[in-house]
Amino acid sequence: MPAATKRHHIEPEHNVTKAELEDLVGQLREIRAEMLELEKATLTSQPDLHERNLQSATNLLHYLALRRHDLRDIQVRLAAHGLSSLGRAESHVRANVDSIEAILSRLSESTHVPLLSQSALSLEEAAKTLETNTRELLGPTPSHRMVRIMVTMPSEAADDYAFVKKLVAHGMDCMRINCAYDDPHSWKKMIEHARRSESELGRSCRVLMDLAGPKLRTGPLSPGPRLLKWRPQRTLYGGITAPARIWLTSTTSNASPPSHADACLPITGKWMDKLKTGDVLKFFDARGSSRSMTAVEGSTDGWWAESTQTTYIGSGTLLHIAQPGKPLKPFPGRIGRLPASEEHILLKEGQTLLLTKAQRMGEPAVLDEKGAISTAAHVSLTLPEIFNDVQPGEEIWFDDGAIGGVVNSVHRGKIEVKITRARPRGSKLRADKGVNLPDTKLSLAALTEKDCDDLRFIAKHADLVGYSFVRTAADVRALQQQLADVGGDHLGIILKIETKRAFEQLANLLLAAMRSPSAGVMIARGDLAIECGWERMAEVQEEVLWICEAAHMPVIWATQVLETLAKEGIPSRAEITDAAMSERAECVMLNKGPYIIEAVRVLDNILRRMEAHQSKKRSMLRHLKLADYLSAPAGQKSSLHSEELDWDATKQQVANQSRTQSQTK
Repeated sequence: MPAATKRHHIEPEHNVTKAELEDLVGQLREIRAEMLELEKATLTSQPDLHERNLQSATNLLHYLALRRHDLRDIQVRLAAHGLSSLGRAESHVRANVDSIEAILSRLSESTHVPLLSQSALSLEEAAKTLETNTRELLGPTPSHRMVRIMVTMPSEAADDYAFVKKLVAHGMDCMRINCAYDDPHSWKKMIEHARRSESELGRSCRVLMDLAGPKLRTGPLSPGPRLLKWRPQRTLYGGITAPARIWLTSTTSNASPPSHADACLPITGKWMDKLKTGDVLKFFDARGSSRSMTAVEGSTDGWWAESTQTTYIGSGTLLHIAQPGKPLKPFPGRIGRLPASEEHILLKEGQTLLLTKAQRMGEPAVLDEKGAISTAAHVSLTLPEIFNDVQPGEEIWFDDGAIGGVVNSVHRGKIEVKITRARPRGSKLRADKGVNLPDTKLSLAALTEKDCDDLRFIAKHADLVGYSFVRTAADVRALQQQLADVGGDHLGIILKIETKRAFEQLANLLLAAMRSPSAGVMIARGDLAIECGWERMAEVQEEVLWICEAAHMPVIWATQVLETLAKEGIPSRAEITDAAMSERAECVMLNKGPYIIEAVRVLDNILRRMEAHQSKKRSMLRHLKLADYLSAPAGQKSSLHSEELDWDATKQQVANQSRTQSQTK
């Protein structure tokens, strides 16, 4: 008997390995039985699934059954045998489990080798299903990358066709319109710009319109004093680098400044022709300090003045004019009525904030003679209905998570909150700031009266509808019914996952959405981070990606993608990495900003590069040039020099291609 054969038969390790293999087969069979059981139990209660989504719903249920187990030990044991560790099974669960079981059965010399299921989706079929669903929802695949780019429209887009055309030309595949802002007239003009750009550029650009939803926000605050402040620019040592620029205009014309102004002052009376370049206007400011500003340039609408002093000025302030060689005399005008300054409530850890059901003006805390709080600060909320749902002990967050607290007590028409998170010197809470209640089971309807009105416009003009504040399967069915009522059941539905409840109910939301022919998910990472906790955000977005891939449902990666670049023109290192990670979604959303066109261009470049390295969770093992940069052993010719020459040639080739594309456009 050959040595290898003899060793195969008598070494004890073989028996141990066979037992391990049989144990793994047994565990996989148990898991598969649970998968089939969950499939049967759930699909019988979902008779109205759209026929094109039936296989995807089945795969989603198989994945949920699989993930009810802690698979880490099984994964290690499978990997030890060089087998798939189930870590990439999301899109084709049954086929993956069946294939592994069949291999294990053969390795263990089992007399029962299971047949692969003919109905289970293969990896290729699953990928094709997701690709088809994405194309139906978000439009045709761009010619140079797989992931789409979505951009939120600023209000100015309604009147600037060239701006929209540039976005489409640089890579925007989907226009997002937020129905919480602007109006149907502006929305229609934005959409017309998108349709015209599609025609002229030969590119596709879908239109998503986001419903505003029942957004919970802080109510109005009592107006502050009618006071303006300006200050010059200074160095760290206090030296002045540039004076403050003040625009002076008549109260009768109230003309806007032709360029940026640090302050705009309306002045009463007939004074325009009395002022000359170099004249100095002197006055006492709101603190009783002697201040002045110098007239530097006049026009038909007003005068520019400059000041080198930090100044607080109020309505009705008297002015005096000092002209060269002449005594100080009263100026024929005084400061007119100034706008009320924006008030805020300063909150510190340990303090109490009262939330009122009555819609009255909010006010800061009142202090006694010793500086202690005698009356707590209070502010109203925009949705009085939540007062029936909030319970003591639940968390509450304000202003995108900048301020946090815990509900101490709930009385009729009043919620008492203890502040638990604020800056060391206090955080400012202003009017119209978002409020999150991650622990509260809200009974609010997901569709507001405004949403229902907006759906009539959306059904006629848009391709997709974004569903804000969705939490339950019943919410999804309510939207589907409303769309049917207004003739909008052809629209693709985007479920915005932005609350803790929506995240927990994700599987049920997806199954409900599968009643429609086309649906997707947006990971609204801003609100979701507040609701689930910043520390969990990376984990949460991963789980959403997994579940959606199991359902073959496209995902939009949203909130703060390249935000610093869009707003300030220079990206941070962290957001470049975040943008690279977004390639695992089917679409990436950028928010508005002055540098949004540059942000689209950079994102387009990042996505094209990352597609060569990553596809969903799978690393793509393309030729890695770094592997060529190994010093050659002695006596052998190094390839480093030739590689550098090739790299230079590659850069030149890319540059030539870019020029050709630009000329073509």
